[in-house]
Amino acid sequence: MNRWFALLAILSFSIQNISAAEHPTQTGTPRSYIAADYSKKILVHVGADNSDVWKQTIRDVHDLQILPHGHLLTQTNFQTIVELNDKGEIVWSYDAKSSPGNADRKVEIHAFQRLADGSTMIVESGPARILEVNAEGKVLREIPLVVKNRDPHRDSRLARKLENGHYLVCHEKDQTVREYDEKGQVVWDYVTGTALYSAERLPNGNTLIGTGNGHSVIEVTPQKEVVWSVTENELPGIKLGWITMVERLPDGNTLIVNCHGGDNQPHALIVTPQKQVVWTLKDHVRFGNNLPVLKLVAQGSGTTR
Repeated sequence: MNRWFALLAILSFSIQNISAAEHPTQTGTPRSYIAADYSKKILVHVGADNSDVWKQTIRDVHDLQILPHGHLLTQTNFQTIVELNDKGEIVWSYDAKSSPGNADRKVEIHAFQRLADGSTMIVESGPARILEVNAEGKVLREIPLVVKNRDPHRDSRLARKLENGHYLVCHEKDQTVREYDEKGQVVWDYVTGTALYSAERLPNGNTLIGTGNGHSVIEVTPQKEVVWSVTENELPGIKLGWITMVERLPDGNTLIVNCHGGDNQPHALIVTPQKQVVWTLKDHVRFGNNLPVLKLVAQGSGTTR
């Protein structure tokens, strides 16, 4: 009889776990967001009420930008960047294999950015270069990258052009963030010692870094001093996985995308400067364990379709 009670207890526990996993949850104030997962091959805009505003199929994705007019700059694979309008139609695209010099060499794109003048910055791993191209795809500027450990898949991860005209580039295999000037000279760097993913230059001059397999977020000064961090097991009930996108929000809180976190962990979370968790997203129905990109959608941003 005791054996049957034990079996029933195990079944009950399993059912509870399955039930919990099947119900997408947001803790804190509900938010609308756009996210992509390459295990489920899905790019989706989710409303604050947890409904699908729109969704579409992708293959590979490592970057995402919501444009001011409500369009979306994203990618369908590691060679193709697309701009989607509010109807989901492709209004612009870039094919890395068609770019000058790339026909016979391996190339992957893991970072891109629409610039204020309407051109697009693209970082090509393999060729190890930054390009700026116009709407017709003409190369306006080319800057070589410093890469010590060449790898078409791991030369670079996220990169952003800064307000001073410099470029902040994450080199995953080199385990280093490098800041390049307009001529391609390295003017600042920071060695994380991890396969890092993202870096953001903050208004105070510090740099916020998603350390990838370092399972942490760190903020470092220009003098390379760590002044703030969130580490793997520091947040109660949360274990940080491969940390991809990180973003300092206008209210001073920090958005963290927790890729490869596992079935019982949130895909994304927001923490205060005091490291209080004020929002989490856990949705193992829509998404698998490979969600590297997520952006919050401001109300009235015009991204609905």
